[in-house]
Amino acid sequence: MKSPTSPIILITGKNGQVGWELQRTLLPLGHIVALDRHALDLADNESIRKAIQHIKPDVIVNAAAYTAVDKAEEEQELAMQVNGSAPGVLAEEAKQQKALLIHYSTDYVFDGNKQTPYTETDGPKPINIYGASKLAGEQAIQTIDADHVILRTSWVYGSRGNNFLLTMLKLMKERENLRIIADQTGTPTWARLIAETTAQIVKQSLVERQQKTFQSELYHLTSSGQTTWHSFAKNIREIAHKQSKSDVMKIQNIHPISTAEYPTLAKRPKNSCMAIAKLQQKYNVIMPSWDEALELCMDMP
Repeated sequence: MKSPTSPIILITGKNGQVGWELQRTLLPLGHIVALDRHALDLADNESIRKAIQHIKPDVIVNAAAYTAVDKAEEEQELAMQVNGSAPGVLAEEAKQQKALLIHYSTDYVFDGNKQTPYTETDGPKPINIYGASKLAGEQAIQTIDADHVILRTSWVYGSRGNNFLLTMLKLMKERENLRIIADQTGTPTWARLIAETTAQIVKQSLVERQQKTFQSELYHLTSSGQTTWHSFAKNIREIAHKQSKSDVMKIQNIHPISTAEYPTLAKRPKNSCMAIAKLQQKYNVIMPSWDEALELCMDMP
C-alpha cells in the first residue's frame, strides 16, 4: 500500500445518510476525501475513473447508490448503471490502485419467502429492479476480485436524508391517524451504527492487508432483532413520548395494514431479516438491538 501510516480514504455519496456519518467515523483512520455526485457520478463511468485515478485512494468506501425503490421500476437503466455497473468500475479502479473497496448492498437481494433470517450463504433472488441492480453490483465486484468487503444492510434510517424515521416524525405532527404495513418483517438499522461498524472493518482490514492475511468477503450488517414497519412506527411514537417530544404531535392512532392494502410499483420482500453472526464473530462486535439504536438516534440533538 502507498501510505500505510495515513491511508487516503475516498468516500462516495458524502451527503447521504451513511456517507455523512462515515466522514466522522473514518476520520481517525486516515486522510478523508468525501465526494458528492458532482465530483464522482456513479451514472458516468468516466467520472468514476477520473476521480479515482486523480485521488489514488488506499480505501474506497462506496456509500453512493440509487435508492428510490419504486422509481427504479421506471428507471431500470439508471438503477442498473448506478447500482450494478458502477460498482464494477469502482472495483476495477480499486484493483488498479491496489486499494480496498468497501461496498454496501441490501436485504432486497432476497425474495423474502424464507421463514428465518437470511445468511450469507442463502441464494439471492430479488423480486424488484432495485434488488436486482444491487445484486448485479455485488456480482460485478466479486468477479473483478479487487480486495473488497461487501456489507448488506437493511431499513436504514438516521437524522438526515429520506428515511422512515424522519417521514414518521413529520407525519405524526401532521396527522391523527396513520396506516402502516404490518406484514413485512425486517431490522431497522441506524446509519451511524453502519458507519461505526465500517470503521472497525476498515481498521482491521488495513492491518490484515499489511500482514497479507486479508480475504475478501460478504457480510450482513444490521442491528439485532426484528420488527415490522407498523411496530417500528409505534416505537418511534413511544420514544418521542418518553423523550418529551410528543407535545407537538397530532398522532392518535397507528393502524396496522397489509401489503395488499398499500400497493407500490416495486414488490417488497415479506421477510428482510438477515443473520449477523458472521460479522459479529469476524470483527468482534456486538450489534445493539434495533429499538436500542433507535432510541439513541432519537436522543441526538
